[in-house]
Amino acid sequence: MNIYKPAGFWIRLGAALLDYIIVSVPLLLIYWLITGKDPNDSMFISLVVLLYSILLPMFWRGYLIGKRICGIRIVKKDGSQVSLLTMFLRVIVAGLVYCITFGLGLIASLILIAVREDKRTLHDLIAGTYVTYATPGEEELNADEEIRKSE
Repeated sequence: MNIYKPAGFWIRLGAALLDYIIVSVPLLLIYWLITGKDPNDSMFISLVVLLYSILLPMFWRGYLIGKRICGIRIVKKDGSQVSLLTMFLRVIVAGLVYCITFGLGLIASLILIAVREDKRTLHDLIAGTYVTYATPGEEELNADEEIRKSE
């Protein structure tokens, strides 16, 4: 496994905040304007954000809007594009782990990203992914270069 250009904590946090501002806040506001109900109690909003988090990276080469703006993306640990199963593991299963551990899993992720050279968090380890600065196709070029160097 060759982790190429891993993205650290601050850039990932920035991307998550951008996603919240660009995706969640408008959804919450629209929901509130249309229904007049508290959007924090809405399963609809949760479902839309969940589908966004799982499906968009599959169709947009590992990018979510915030990650795209920050120039980072999610890839499998071999550098290939994420799949439905990968994103399911990353979002749903890891989310359950974070809930079941009452946030201790999140603390573990913060420690992992700080101490691991590859910057992989708990949800990355569960899903077999990492977050990289590499653009689509760049990992393949790097892998080819590594092969040539070893010959």
